[in-house]
Amino acid sequence: MKKLFAFVAVFGMLSFGSTVNAQEEAAEAAEQTEEVAATEEVAANDEAAAPAATEEVSIHKTLKTKFVEGGVGWMLPVLACLVLGLAVSIERIIYLTAADTNNKKLLAKVEEALEKGGVEEAKNVCRNSRGPVASIFYQGLLRYDEGAEMVEKSVVSYGSVMMGQLESGLTWISLFIALSPSLGFMGTVVGMIGAFDSIQAMGDISPIAVAGGIKVALLTTLFGLIAAVILQVFYNYIVVKIDGIVNKMEDASISLMDIITKYQRNH
Repeated sequence: MKKLFAFVAVFGMLSFGSTVNAQEEAAEAAEQTEEVAATEEVAANDEAAAPAATEEVSIHKTLKTKFVEGGVGWMLPVLACLVLGLAVSIERIIYLTAADTNNKKLLAKVEEALEKGGVEEAKNVCRNSRGPVASIFYQGLLRYDEGAEMVEKSVVSYGSVMMGQLESGLTWISLFIALSPSLGFMGTVVGMIGAFDSIQAMGDISPIAVAGGIKVALLTTLFGLIAAVILQVFYNYIVVKIDGIVNKMEDASISLMDIITKYQRNH
């Protein structure tokens, strides 16, 4: 009987020890699984971030590579058109921004100067103010002694002159917009001719021989169209800006004639 109890006790201790060891091994396995999962998650995040940086770098490198592959002889003229067109566009935008003044404030100053100091004082106000509207007002006031009709004619005539100055440079931007895709298409034609020359020389249509010429053709067209699109956006913005300034000039000129007519009636 004692032997039976001893055997049962030993068997129970061995079973308990096995259970404890199994639980410890399960806990260690769970911890290792969590560590592996965390490591994989970190690695996945690093891999997700790495392509973004790689992609960001590769775009610049890709553009540079494609530019060289397109042929410097054709890509440089397209790039020159883009750079020169942007230079003219930026200069025009700066000029138009400076020309877009507060016309209502200027009209108020001119009217106040007429009431207090007469025409000469109004001329001084216009002379000391910037913008095309002030120049138009000054030219009109110079003809005040010749009557309101001459003032109006002077305002209209000088307004046309100022409009020409505002539109100065648009012709060059239009030229660069037209030249960019034209140069690209010319590179396309040259590339296709080179591809057909390769076919003729080999006496057979080989994709390897034709691919180079077609690639050059497509790249020059692509870069030419990109340059034209960029310049077209700037061109349209400048045209809208000019139209806005011209409308303000016309409204201000009408208001000036009303002020001069009122001044003549009172004096």
